[in-house]
Amino acid sequence: MNEKILYAYSALFNTPDKIIHAAKTIAEKGYKKYDVNTPYPLHGMDHAMKLTKSKIGWVTLVFGLSGTLTAVTMMGWMMAIDYPVVIGGKPYFGLPAFGPIMFELSVLFAAIATVTALLTLFLKLPNNSHPIHDTEYMKNVSSDKYGIFIEAEDPNFNQNEIDALFHQLGAEKIIPIYYEEEKINFKPKMFDKKFLGFLAFAGILTSLLVYGTMNKLLYIPPFSWMSEQNKFIPQHTSKLFKNNSDMLPPVKGTVARGNLPYNFKNQPEKAAEFLVNPLLPTEENLKLGKTKFNIYCSPCHGYLADGKSRLRGNFPEPPTLHSNKVRNWSDGRIYHVIMEGQNVMPSYSRQLSEKERWAVINYIRVLQRSFNAKESDLL
Repeated sequence: MNEKILYAYSALFNTPDKIIHAAKTIAEKGYKKYDVNTPYPLHGMDHAMKLTKSKIGWVTLVFGLSGTLTAVTMMGWMMAIDYPVVIGGKPYFGLPAFGPIMFELSVLFAAIATVTALLTLFLKLPNNSHPIHDTEYMKNVSSDKYGIFIEAEDPNFNQNEIDALFHQLGAEKIIPIYYEEEKINFKPKMFDKKFLGFLAFAGILTSLLVYGTMNKLLYIPPFSWMSEQNKFIPQHTSKLFKNNSDMLPPVKGTVARGNLPYNFKNQPEKAAEFLVNPLLPTEENLKLGKTKFNIYCSPCHGYLADGKSRLRGNFPEPPTLHSNKVRNWSDGRIYHVIMEGQNVMPSYSRQLSEKERWAVINYIRVLQRSFNAKESDLL
């Protein structure tokens, strides 16, 4: 036999308006330990019950900002200290580039913390033996009724007064809720063996399903069509040509359009004599030259071409481009260095097109002129 110990007194209503009115009346009468159950959320119920704002938002905010700070710190340390990226004119601390990582870690930290706090601090789950479970009251409010109950532990609880109040509010049905005998002394445990076992089972099952999906299912038609599409894979054979190659070498004696061979390989003096800059130092060409110089040249030569490398401490600093030697070089001689490199400087023929190389040379001339201005330039 179940021991008849009263847990709460409950009432069922037929309409949303009645349950909101009932909640407002009960809150005004000073009851504290009560709750409302409805089949779906009702707008205005929080105000009617005089509920204060939940503190769960602070948990979300604090851990979300922690994720943001973690992302900024991690990316800043990686890019500015652990592995500086100093090519292409990129700053050490490129905050705009951190945006996606900051967003992802903020959402991740906030989501995990919110769910964890809800389960452990606010709802104190698992509680699989709540007195209203499997009761007539719960079956009705889970379907089409609107219910409210006042716990017997409420300081103002008086069964007769509450019964009269529910009738006054127009309750369709009043249902007392009792503790079951085996639940009277039950205390929910956060580390219940059955609960932890279920979590372990769910984790293992999820891992197996993910593994099967990612490693087996996606390789079965029609999911395999993307991975098995007709395409050429480097270092693999194909049936496109007779020699089982994906591509054939260019026809001997031909040159791809816009890719004439450099005629002064290993001949810097001839390049200085015969090569002439075809670009005029217009605003457009100088802007192009500045952009490419800052991307490819400034990491070693500095933004002012004065040899103050942005890679200080990592590589030997190159000589300044403002020396008499370089200032007296022809444009063709500088072009030859860009094409073939010099000393530890590699060739930049692949990074820069022909027009971009000449534009960079024009910009270098502007920098040289600014460092060695004549009196006529200052007028």
